[in-house]
Amino acid sequence: MFKLAPALAAGCTLVIKPSPETVLDAFLLAEAVEAAGLPAGVVNVVPAGREVGAYLVAHPGVDKVAFTGSTAAGRAIAETCGRLLRPVTLELGGKSAAIVLEDAELDLAQIGEGLFTSTLLNNGQTCFLGTRVLAPRSRYGEVVDAFSAFATSLQVGPASAPETQIGPMATAAQRDRVEAYIAKGRSEHGQITAGGKRPELDRGFFVEPTVFAGLSNSSTLAREEIFGPVLTVIAYDGVDDAVRIANGSDFGLGGTVWTADPERGAEVARRVRTGTIGVNRYIPDPAAPFGGVKNSGIGRELGPEGLAAYQQLQSVYL
Repeated sequence: MFKLAPALAAGCTLVIKPSPETVLDAFLLAEAVEAAGLPAGVVNVVPAGREVGAYLVAHPGVDKVAFTGSTAAGRAIAETCGRLLRPVTLELGGKSAAIVLEDAELDLAQIGEGLFTSTLLNNGQTCFLGTRVLAPRSRYGEVVDAFSAFATSLQVGPASAPETQIGPMATAAQRDRVEAYIAKGRSEHGQITAGGKRPELDRGFFVEPTVFAGLSNSSTLAREEIFGPVLTVIAYDGVDDAVRIANGSDFGLGGTVWTADPERGAEVARRVRTGTIGVNRYIPDPAAPFGGVKNSGIGRELGPEGLAAYQQLQSVYL
C-alpha cells in the first residue's frame, strides 16, 4: 500500500509482484481493487517467483521500480535499474537501535505498548524494528530484566486469535533461519534471558520472543537482520558511546530513543544516522517520508516525497 496509493494518485498503472511466500494478502488486495471498480488493467497482481520479478524489473514497458525486501535482492534490482537508467525506490533491511537513556522509564505498564510496536511488531518480521537495545552500563541489569519480562509477557498463539501478540514466522524456512541465529548467539557466548525455544503449539512455525544479554555490537546478532522475535541488549558508556554503537551498523532504517526528557531524546535522535527514528515510540506516519540510508535502501515512501517518486518533472519554456 506504501506503493499502490501514491502511484494511483499520480495517475500510474501498476504491476504488483508479491513475495512468493506471502501471496494471500495480494489476492485479497486484487479482490478489493475489483470491488472498488477500478478499470481493468490499472492494478495488476502477478503471483510468481524470482525469475518473473527479474523479468518485470528489466521489462522495457516499466517506467519505475519500487521494491521492499532484502538488501541482497535490492542490490540486484539496483544494478539492473542503473544499467537501464530506470528510477527505483528500494526499502530494504534494517538493524535499528533502541537507545535507552539513563533517565528512561522502564515501567511496562507505561511503555509496554510502545516497546511492542517498535521492537517486536509482526512477530519481529518488520524491517524497521529496534532489535538492538542499547542500555547504559549503570542500568544494564535493570534494562535486561525489563525487556526479558516484556518478552515473556507477550501472548504467543495463532495469528487469527484476537489475544495473540506474537504469531508464527511466515514459513518453516524462516523459523529455521531464526533458530539458527539463536544458536549462533549461544555459540558467541550470549546469555538467553527470555525465550529461545519453540512454544508448545500444535500448528505453525513459532519461535518464542527471545532476549540475549552479554553480546557486543560486533556479534552476529547485532550485525545481521534476523527478521524474527529476537532482541539483543548491548551495554554502552555515555551518550556519545550509545550514538557510536547505534551508527556502527551497515543499516539505517528506524530506531528509537527512550527517555524522560523528550527534548533531550530528540537531540540524541538527530545524531543517529538513520532514515526514521522516534522518541519513546515508533510507528511510521503516512504524512512523513519513510525510508533508509546505507544498506537500508534508496529513496523515500509516504509523505509528499512518496508521491513525487511516481512523478516526472517537465519544464515548458515559452
